[in-house]
Amino acid sequence: MTRIELDAFRRTLENRQAELGKGSRESLAIEASPDELDRIQNASERDYAMGNLERDAVRLREVRMALDRIRAGTFGVCGGCEEDINPKRLAAVPWASSCIVCQAAADRALRTLRGEFRESLVMAA
Repeated sequence: MTRIELDAFRRTLENRQAELGKGSRESLAIEASPDELDRIQNASERDYAMGNLERDAVRLREVRMALDRIRAGTFGVCGGCEEDINPKRLAAVPWASSCIVCQAAADRALRTLRGEFRESLVMAA
């Protein structure tokens, strides 16, 4: 990967890091309301906001790790098979740490683990 391409990815990742770093917790405030429907609506909005904050925190961690890989000189190399990650994949997902083949395998393994966990919960109940 050329220095120009790396600099472009660095700028993209730094911009994304700045966007994600502006996460707001204001929507998590607990508002007291005498109306039951308002309390339900507020709880629903709070749950949605918590999900967004959690997703953004995960993405921010991925972006920071990608910037670390740029500094370490390993950006664009799959952490699983150590092959180069397709430039089109990096253009779409600049924080990607795995090639598409290794990512698909990791996703399959995660789905399998979740399925086994759900089955064990059903059996325990």
